[in-house]
Amino acid sequence: MKQIERLYREYKQDVYHYVLSLTNNPSLADDLLSETFISAIKSIHRFKGQSSLKTWLCSIARHKWLDHLKRQKASVEYNDLLQLYVATSIEGHMITAELAEYVLVLLQEKDERTRAVIGMRVEGYSYAEIAERQGISESSARVIDFRTKKWLKERLAKEDWL
Repeated sequence: MKQIERLYREYKQDVYHYVLSLTNNPSLADDLLSETFISAIKSIHRFKGQSSLKTWLCSIARHKWLDHLKRQKASVEYNDLLQLYVATSIEGHMITAELAEYVLVLLQEKDERTRAVIGMRVEGYSYAEIAERQGISESSARVIDFRTKKWLKERLAKEDWL
């Protein structure tokens, strides 16, 4: 029992900060931290020592986070996808860099106007600003954004990114 307490005390801050960087949600990070250590305790006998304990725990945490995303995929919003792009940890950055790169690849399938509208939304432009700059109505900008979000979510879910 003392070994478990030592493991928790020694690594809880690192794992918490890692999960927080993935989720940007302190409450969810707390939940995933608990799930991570419960899972680690149950599977400590499988730890082979091929990596550090910290790396192993962060790997478990990442899997817990991905499991959470899969459970929540029906409610993933466009802004949640954008938050994935800004994760700061090394392992998390690799995941989000791959996802961001893949979203950019997917967007290449869309026409130039759609790519411009989405690019401007990502940069924070309002629908009115997009409409003015693109020479379209504000409602057209909203429709393009809505349809593209829906299309992206469907494609990412279909290909198990969400």
